[in-house]
Amino acid sequence: MKRLMLLLVVLLIGVNASLAQSASAAPGQPYAIEYYYKTKWGHADEFLKLFKKNHYPLLKKEVKMGRMVKVWMDQPRYHTTEDGRWDYRVTIVFKNSTVANEPFEEDALKKQLWPDQAAYEREELRRFEILDAHWDLPVKTLDLEK
Repeated sequence: MKRLMLLLVVLLIGVNASLAQSASAAPGQPYAIEYYYKTKWGHADEFLKLFKKNHYPLLKKEVKMGRMVKVWMDQPRYHTTEDGRWDYRVTIVFKNSTVANEPFEEDALKKQLWPDQAAYEREELRRFEILDAHWDLPVKTLDLEK
């Protein structure tokens, strides 16, 4: 079972990297990625509370630094089938595709924003424990007039 989970994680990382590289973006242009979160039933509110407390401030800091242009969250208005269900979609518009795909060290920012690192790490662990699924999707805008 552990080998199967490890294989799944490796495959997802590979697919994610491939998608990020293959999603064409004009050099120097903003680059959007959508992050989907599907929580275990009954835990959507808890996830949102933890996200707003322990992740959103980090994203806002990166917007202020100029790494990201904009961050927002959407929630479906109505329910869908279970296999297509997601509870929250966070869209991040990065400055450009290079910035979105290059390594970025967040540890110093995390320590600055959350001095109690033990509490921060516990809450972040909980935020991911209550997820059923999470996936990232680089997106591009199509010009329908061309």
